[in-house]
Amino acid sequence: MSKTKTVFFCQSCGYESAKWLGKCPSCSSWNTFAEELVTKAESNKNEWRTSGDSKSKIISPKTLNEIETATEVRFPTPDAELNRVLGGGIVPGSLILIGGEPGIGKSTLMLQIGLALKKIKILYVSGEESEQQIKMRAARLSSEKFSDSFFTLTETNTKNIFAAIESIQPQLVIIDSIQTLFSSMLDSVAGTIGQVRQCAGELMKFAKETNTPVFLVGHITKDGLLAGPKVLEHMVDTVLQFEGDRHLAYRILRTTKNRFGSTSEIGIYEMLGNGLREVSNPSEILISQKDGLLSGATIGATIEGNRPLLIEIQSLVSPASYGTPQRTPNGFDQKRLNMLLAVLEKRCGFRLGTQDVFINMAGGIYVEDPAIDLALCASIISSMEEIPVSEKICFAAEVGLGGELRAVNRIEQRIAEAEKLGFEKIYISKFSQKIVASTKSRIEVISFSKLAEVFTGLFG
Repeated sequence: MSKTKTVFFCQSCGYESAKWLGKCPSCSSWNTFAEELVTKAESNKNEWRTSGDSKSKIISPKTLNEIETATEVRFPTPDAELNRVLGGGIVPGSLILIGGEPGIGKSTLMLQIGLALKKIKILYVSGEESEQQIKMRAARLSSEKFSDSFFTLTETNTKNIFAAIESIQPQLVIIDSIQTLFSSMLDSVAGTIGQVRQCAGELMKFAKETNTPVFLVGHITKDGLLAGPKVLEHMVDTVLQFEGDRHLAYRILRTTKNRFGSTSEIGIYEMLGNGLREVSNPSEILISQKDGLLSGATIGATIEGNRPLLIEIQSLVSPASYGTPQRTPNGFDQKRLNMLLAVLEKRCGFRLGTQDVFINMAGGIYVEDPAIDLALCASIISSMEEIPVSEKICFAAEVGLGGELRAVNRIEQRIAEAEKLGFEKIYISKFSQKIVASTKSRIEVISFSKLAEVFTGLFG
């Protein structure tokens, strides 16, 4: 007979305690313990093993020289954007978690990838949709004949899922979603802290012992964080975040954790009626098409991962109607915006203390690169003075507290991207001029050392 007992789990880190605690000893969070009913089975074999192996496998330690290296470490997918975000492709035995808001396109992306991989056997497990709903969505995403190597299963019990896995032996497993699964090891409902941790642990053991990659679709909370214990993100190998306004067409796939690649890469998609389309040249969508010149619009050269992007910054400066002026950035850090406004007022003499300032990064992208500072300052002054900036000029420099222009990294890639898109001039820091002196390009590179000098050259 199995025994049932009550334990308390920390909702932040997954720490287990026999009694309720006000403060977690592991992560020092307050009021995060939740009660769970745990069923302890007499057998200690792995839950994912439905047909038990009577022989116990003894694992002995090995040196790095004794470990055999596989000839093919990754296998690429037909989606170039997903390959870039993952670091070159899917690593066998990896556990990948993808999260995002409802309706953003997580299930669409996973089903689209599964349908495109026709040469490997795939099991798509859904706890949220019926088989008919999955086929209707698959018919909308692909007009080709479905592959016989793509299997679907609508199940939430991990024991039944592992039984199906052992029967068909898939090469890739997609779980949609981890919050809908439940394990018979726990006596709580699906979606609780203990169930999410237990199901993810069983899938992690399966992935590592069978060398089968597993994709997990995860829900997020109202704060934008992945639902479930924080230990879930520590257990998986890669955490992907699907971002973007679901009312707009463009989506951004961003890496927040990756044990097999860079965490600064992004992939950009466009949501269409027949699924997600890869955007190979994101600079074209981040620069809006308009008739004539508009004040407050400038182009900045930024870097996301290994990809240079040219993004349009839009500013609106108007007199404050109330006593306290508003500073409202969309896609930019508000504290850094306040710092740049103080530099403009202190070092350049522009009176912005009585003005409302609104900032928008076109395309719905969030920019953290400090190289966007100069373009942002030029956009603010352009809106304030009602003087438009030429659409053939872009900017790439960081602004310091003294009003100086600081050099930014990988300036050659930024210049090459601006030249490719047809820009005639790029404004950079004087300290970056030495790096680009030997670079031959058709674009005119103009360097300044002070922010005030840029405004003199732009607006006179």
